[in-house]
Amino acid sequence: MNAELNRKTAIKEVLPTAFGYIGIGIAFGIVSKAAGLSALQAGLMSLIAYGGSAQFIIVSMLLVHSPIISIITAAFLVNSRMILMSLVTAKYFKNDSMLHNILIGSLLTDESFALAMNKLNYTNNKLNFAWFDTANWFAYFVWFFSSVLGALVGNFIENPTNLGIDFALVAMFIGLLYLQMISDKSLKLSLQLLVVVATFILVYLGLIFIPNNLLIIIVTLLGCAVGMVLKHVFF
Repeated sequence: MNAELNRKTAIKEVLPTAFGYIGIGIAFGIVSKAAGLSALQAGLMSLIAYGGSAQFIIVSMLLVHSPIISIITAAFLVNSRMILMSLVTAKYFKNDSMLHNILIGSLLTDESFALAMNKLNYTNNKLNFAWFDTANWFAYFVWFFSSVLGALVGNFIENPTNLGIDFALVAMFIGLLYLQMISDKSLKLSLQLLVVVATFILVYLGLIFIPNNLLIIIVTLLGCAVGMVLKHVFF
């Protein structure tokens, strides 16, 4: 990464994360095909819903003929974490038009958010529309084409876990976390490691006591609170 905030730089910097989109997008396409959806339907879902975990839930609920209101509620709860992420990124676009803010918020993903937070370490805590918009659109279309590709080859791959592509997204986030930790000089590495460990513990306990559709947003809030306390009390 570097300090430049233009569209050409955005494409270069978002490209590594695209491999995560490709792996999980193909996996989604395969699952969609197994659930009876066509490549066109899988592609349209990726264009309209555009949420990896939510789309997997939608497909699984369609397969068991769940009520439409249940599907909508589940998808909303799973993706409600985007509200928190949008609130974090909104402050960097106060001087942009409403249209620009809508575009950024509508296409924001976990990956583009993580990429943007890492980018701040190189740009003196600044972001602009051209860079973020390009990163979002690139990820959007890679996800779409990967979903369609997965649906097209779904007849030939019965179990994607045998190929390990279900781990692609996890591996990508590990890489983004590592880059964030080594590049952010404003926080001590020991503090960052403590927050990571605390988050792992919260996730482990959350899997026991918290419903899966609420786990991410609750752990996110608790993790932020733990990090804030550790920083101000011990560092």
